[in-house]
Amino acid sequence: MFSIDHVFQRLSASPFRQRFHLSSKEYLYCQDKAPEDVSRHAADFVASRLAPAEPQNDGKQTPMRGHPIFIAQHATATCCRGCLEKWHNIPAHTEMSKNQQDYTVTIIMYWLNIEMQRPAPAAKPRKPKQKKRASGDESQQLNLL
Repeated sequence: MFSIDHVFQRLSASPFRQRFHLSSKEYLYCQDKAPEDVSRHAADFVASRLAPAEPQNDGKQTPMRGHPIFIAQHATATCCRGCLEKWHNIPAHTEMSKNQQDYTVTIIMYWLNIEMQRPAPAAKPRKPKQKKRASGDESQQLNLL
């Protein structure tokens, strides 16, 4: 494991990791929840999805959106055991220790704290749902009735 400063210095040099930011929905989620609740969610995700020696669907277990923790995991290279090994020197194929899990949660929460210092992202306008048009055969059948 590395120091937080060292990790974030390395992450800042990765265009892939730098592209991750919270959406307005995820930002609001973090605003509405107490930091302890968000940290508890991170700890639960790490324990269930990363800590086992051979996590289920390793390399694909962390969605790219849907929860601020998921976004933070991709931004901080704590999304799978391969990234944890490459970026944080936490060996793959070995159950993570409590210390390694706590370190991972600390990295995730540090990124979220930085992200929450940014201005709130603007909500994207929702596209109105379009009504389905009847296909040519269906419209002809409707005209016959």
